[in-house]
Amino acid sequence: MPRERHETTDSPFSDSLKALRQSRGLSQQQLAAELFVNRSTVARWESGDRIPDLAIVPRIAECLGVDTTTLLTIAQVEEVPRIIIVDDEPIAIAGALSVLEDVFPGASITGFISPTDAIEYAQAHPVAIAFIEIEMGHTNGLELCEEMLELHPRTNVIFLTEYREYAFDAWKTGACGFMLKPMTSEAVEEEFEKLRHPVPGLQSTVPHIHGIHHELAFD
Repeated sequence: MPRERHETTDSPFSDSLKALRQSRGLSQQQLAAELFVNRSTVARWESGDRIPDLAIVPRIAECLGVDTTTLLTIAQVEEVPRIIIVDDEPIAIAGALSVLEDVFPGASITGFISPTDAIEYAQAHPVAIAFIEIEMGHTNGLELCEEMLELHPRTNVIFLTEYREYAFDAWKTGACGFMLKPMTSEAVEEEFEKLRHPVPGLQSTVPHIHGIHHELAFD
């Protein structure tokens, strides 16, 4: 099944990524912050344990100031299920990334502060699950949901919010879930069980609940 490729030793990509990062004077944490991924994700790329998904390589190349084609050739990336989080609060994105990467270690998970950037990403790469904050300054998450579904009707949209009163409006859209913040692994698993469109290759590490079992992503 399509997943991020795992390596047992250092690879040309891991060596190149580490050298490029260090040449730019960036720590793993700083690069992770620019990419909206966890530091542990960058560490796995540099150790050769994982190679990133195709969709995020252009962002890595931009952050490191290198040619995307060259980095793609080195990475020899594979397709994996894609999950995004769209929220105008960086702290909320950081917390959600930690939860989602623990629950779905085989997925490509990316955060976006800008709804416009999220749409551009979705235009180029089909998104399996989109977690969208309903209230984002001048942007309405309900409208963003409609745009996402126009691009890819099989995207599973799950709304995030701190306010229960948004639930009614949320259910009038094509979304398949609604989650109160802060995000937890248990809440994510509950929504995973209710996805409108199953995601091939996506596995959860959270033990089954409510009598429903998912194949674990670890041996």
